[in-house]
Amino acid sequence: MLKLERVGKTYPNGVHALEGFSSQINLGEIVAIIGGSGCGKSTLLRAIAGLDPASTGSVMLDGETIAAPHEKIGIIFQEPRLLPWLSVADNIGFGIASEKAPARKEKIDKALARVGLAEKAKAWPRELSGGQAQRVAIARALVPRPEVLLLDEPFSALDAFTRTDLQDHLLSLWADTRPTLLLVTHDVEEAVALADRIMVMRPRPGRLFEEIAVNLARPRDRNSQMFDSVKRRVLTSLDRSLDARLPDSSTLTSEGAMWW
Repeated sequence: MLKLERVGKTYPNGVHALEGFSSQINLGEIVAIIGGSGCGKSTLLRAIAGLDPASTGSVMLDGETIAAPHEKIGIIFQEPRLLPWLSVADNIGFGIASEKAPARKEKIDKALARVGLAEKAKAWPRELSGGQAQRVAIARALVPRPEVLLLDEPFSALDAFTRTDLQDHLLSLWADTRPTLLLVTHDVEEAVALADRIMVMRPRPGRLFEEIAVNLARPRDRNSQMFDSVKRRVLTSLDRSLDARLPDSSTLTSEGAMWW
């Protein structure tokens, strides 16, 4: 279990980016974090990753405090960040370099096949399209089998068709080992398509405004009335999160249904 206990972050320049963020996230759960620009989404993700530890509060995974990068936690950024001097296969195998060659090759080959890039094993990152490069980044992050995988707007730079395709690929890969996924996104449809639970944040400083459970069976029909209802519920919460007169309702969990 991933436990966030009143996580806060103040930078040396005095910017108060995050305040009192608390939540418990179960193994195998997919959680989307959504909110306006400057509400601390990426700051929260970096604190969970141990890349930029919290100023106050704590991040704990299975009872262990996370204050530095951890082998059980993987992260995927908006840009693929592939190593240009390594082939596609070697990029995917980068995190399992210590394993014996036969086992490592088997895992790499399987990962390439799962993301539909078996023929690109010997290619260089510069030879890939944006969507292909991000598939490699996803495979690279999942090959070491992290317990928690953090995704910081990994599909935002892609066109709509490629983005939808990669969302489906992500769910397919997630189903193999079911790690915990935390996804930061600006895309409400993406959050509803992927997540079991959506955390809506509010800005200045960033904090949890509301949690919305998405009780829709997978695979999800993006054209269904229920899908649209949850989207409107999230959009309404986002709009309300910008109203400073309204109190945080982070202790409440909605069932992802219309409430007005």
